[in-house]
Amino acid sequence: MLRSIDYSGLIYPVNPHDVAVFKSSRRDHFGYSHIQRTGTIVLIVVVVAFFALFLGAPIMGIVGGSFQSAFSSGNFFAAIPVLFFSLLVLALIVGGGYVGVKSWRKHGGPWQRFYRMNKFADDNDLVFSPLDSTAFYPGLIFTQGGNRSIHNRFRSASGRTLDYGNYRYTTGSGKNRQTHNWGFLALELDRALPHMVLDATANNQLFGVTNLPQTFAKNQALSLEGDFDTHFTLYCPKAYERDALYVFTPDLMALLIDKAAPYDVEVVDRWLLVYSPKPFDLVDPAVHRRLLGIADTVGTKALRQSRNYADETIGDRSVNLVAPRGQRLKSGVPTATLITAGIFIAVWGLQFFLRMAG
Repeated sequence: MLRSIDYSGLIYPVNPHDVAVFKSSRRDHFGYSHIQRTGTIVLIVVVVAFFALFLGAPIMGIVGGSFQSAFSSGNFFAAIPVLFFSLLVLALIVGGGYVGVKSWRKHGGPWQRFYRMNKFADDNDLVFSPLDSTAFYPGLIFTQGGNRSIHNRFRSASGRTLDYGNYRYTTGSGKNRQTHNWGFLALELDRALPHMVLDATANNQLFGVTNLPQTFAKNQALSLEGDFDTHFTLYCPKAYERDALYVFTPDLMALLIDKAAPYDVEVVDRWLLVYSPKPFDLVDPAVHRRLLGIADTVGTKALRQSRNYADETIGDRSVNLVAPRGQRLKSGVPTATLITAGIFIAVWGLQFFLRMAG
């Protein structure tokens, strides 16, 4: 599975003519057209807001003050030079902003990014898509919320499924509406495996609260040898501890610590899924190098280690399934809820004690 990667599309200077041809051929395609409209609207709003707040208001104040002074003195001609100068400055600023925006769009705008990412995909037997509506994976983040979409997606063009990009969904409504952004990598496995989650300690929140959208029962946590527990908390279904040890051998654990320690990892059904709590910058060659490195090292080792796996409770090795009790981990009470409840009980207990003492 080890591959040679061509990063030239992300590194070398881009010919503006090539970007223009690419834009002309893709502007009406799904994903490109949507992002083009959104990017244009956002850019216009930002530019207009900048001029209105930081430039328009002071200039209008100067002009208004001049006219007020001229009206008071009766000498309206005195305000003409100020008005002319203000309009000239405003025209120069707007013109400069227009030239700057045009230059940005030509040399570093979204279409150049699309062109670079698409060329990288073409050079490495991948398929690039700037926007997809959904991903049909059974992982934790893919079953949450609504308005789901994948941005800057790279998929294998042939062979075993490899898929990575940025995933977005929303939860709540009104003032409580929240947008969640994740980076992800999905690698197809040969054998169905029990549901296992490696919760990285490096990206946990305050008090060790997991950043994952689901919390698991603590009696499913399995301690592994060495310092692995300082990097990950491994969850596996009860009665599947030996199966987890069969997959997560010491050499695979070492690869996980070395290559994937900042990320959460999930094994579910026939998928190895890697999650980043922050979106990936997929114009950066180093990000691709790391993600493809995870696929080529951790992924390859996981495939080799699990290729002969069979759930003993099924009783038939030819059946590529996991028994229902091993298919999904059991949810637990979120740590944040326990902390909140503990604080409430402590405050209530203190108030009760003070009343009794009084």
